[in-house]
Amino acid sequence: MPVPRAKRDVPLDDYRAKRDFGATPEPAGAVDATEPSAGTLDRARFVVQEHHARALHWDLRLEHDGVLLSWAVPKGIPATPQRNHLAVHTEDHPLEYLDFEGDIPDGNYGAGSMRVWDRGEYELHELRDDKVVVTFHGERTRGRYALFQTNGRNWIIHRMDPPLDPEREPVPSDVRPMLATATSTLPTGPGWAFEMKWDGVRCLATVEGGRVRLANRSGGDISRRYPELRALGEALGTTEVVLDGELVVFDGPRPDFQLMQQRMHVENEREIRRLAAELPAVYVIFDLLWLDGHSTMPLPYTERRRFLLRLQLSGPAWQTPPHEKGDGAATAAVVEQFGLEGVVAKRLDSPYESGRRSRAWMKWKRLLQQEFVVGGWMPGTNARAGQIGSLLVGYYGGDDGAILHYAGRVGTGFTQAELERLAHKLEPLRRASSPFAVGKVPTKAVFVEPLLVVEVRFTEWTAGGSARQPAYSGERTDKPATEVVRELRP
Repeated sequence: MPVPRAKRDVPLDDYRAKRDFGATPEPAGAVDATEPSAGTLDRARFVVQEHHARALHWDLRLEHDGVLLSWAVPKGIPATPQRNHLAVHTEDHPLEYLDFEGDIPDGNYGAGSMRVWDRGEYELHELRDDKVVVTFHGERTRGRYALFQTNGRNWIIHRMDPPLDPEREPVPSDVRPMLATATSTLPTGPGWAFEMKWDGVRCLATVEGGRVRLANRSGGDISRRYPELRALGEALGTTEVVLDGELVVFDGPRPDFQLMQQRMHVENEREIRRLAAELPAVYVIFDLLWLDGHSTMPLPYTERRRFLLRLQLSGPAWQTPPHEKGDGAATAAVVEQFGLEGVVAKRLDSPYESGRRSRAWMKWKRLLQQEFVVGGWMPGTNARAGQIGSLLVGYYGGDDGAILHYAGRVGTGFTQAELERLAHKLEPLRRASSPFAVGKVPTKAVFVEPLLVVEVRFTEWTAGGSARQPAYSGERTDKPATEVVRELRP
C-alpha cells in the first residue's frame, strides 16, 4: 500500500468507510480537509498511540497534507538500530486523531482501548511511495527513523541513529534460573529474606514489545500452553523485562502440582484453551533479571526486589507475593498452617547467578520432595493387573555424575488417567537390561531408557539411599534426566 501524497478527491474515504461514528467515539474528521496543512512546514506533528485492540500494538501517525499518515507497529518503536520492527501501513486518519484517547466499543473496527503513548513534532527528510525518513522530537521518541516497504506490501521501521541510551543491551536469550540448595534448617540472622516455595513449574518470562515468551527451566518455549499469560505483555506495554517465577494452579489457597501437571503436557490448541479456563495458571513472580535494556542480575537481591515491586505486577494471571526479612520462623509457620511446600531463604546481598545452584539461596521443604529418573516399572496386580503397578526411580551420582542409583518404588499418588498416560510414554522406551548401576532392583521389573523425570514427595531417606513412603506428584518436562541428583539437606 503506497503512502498517499497527492491531493485527495475524497479525503479520508477509507477511514470513514470502516467506522460507524454513531457507535464509536473516534473523530469523523473535517469534510473539507483537502488542502495541505503541514507538509510545507519545517516540522509537523506526530503521535504514537498504545492500542489495546485484539492484539496490543502501537499506532504511529504523521501529520501530512491535511491527514495523518498511519502505521500499526505490533512491537512498538524500536529503541536501537539492531532491531527492526514490522510496521503495517493503514488508512489515513483525520488530524483530530492527534489528540484522540478513548475506548472503541466491541464490534467496531479497531475495538479496544487507545491512549496517547507519545507525541511531538517531526522533521521530514524523504517521502516516497515506498519510503519515509523523519526525525522525531517527542518525549519518548527521538531521533532519525526510516519506514520502508520490504516486499511491496509490508513495511519496516528502522532506527537510523544510535540508541538514546548508549549502554542499552539486547534482551538476553541465554538466562537460566538460579537454583537453591536444600537445607533442613532455615538460616537465621538479619542478612536473609524469606519467601514461600511454590509447588509448580519454574518459568522465566521475557516480555518485549508487549509480547510474552515463557521458558521452562531448561530453556524450552512453553508460551503457547499458557494463553492466560499473554495479558501480562499488555500490562507491561513497552516496558521490557525478564522475570523469574513459578507457574502454579491453585486449589483454594494452595498450589496443587497434580492440577498443574494437567497443564504441562497439552499440545492441542482447543484443549489448551479449555484448560486455561477451567484450571487457570498463575505466574508467581519473585525476581527481576533484566529491565529496559539493562541486566539487574549483578544487583543485590534487595535492589532487584525494589525494581520488581515498582512494576506493580498484579493481575488476573500473575502476582508478586511478599517476602519477609530476618524472620524465617514466621514464614515457616504460614507454610505449616496452609500446608504449603516450603520456604526459600535468600541472602539480601546476593546477585542472581544464572543457571547455578547457590548457597545464597536455601530451600527448606515441609516434606521431602525432589525429582527422580524413571528406570522401569513393576507390573500391577489385582486392581492394577495389566498396567503399571509402581515406578522404579533413581538419581544420578558417582564421581562423574553418570551412575544411576536405584531409589525405590513409587506406587501411590496416581490417577487412572495418569497411569495410562505414563504407560503410553514408557512403552516405547523399553530396554532389556537394568539402567540402575547401584542398588537392589526388584525381579520381574520392566526396564526403560532413563529419560522420564518425575516429581516425588516422601518422608525421609533410608540408610540405603531410598526414598521412604514415596508418592507420585507428577512428571517434570523442564529438567533433563542427567541433571537429576540426590538433594542433600545439611
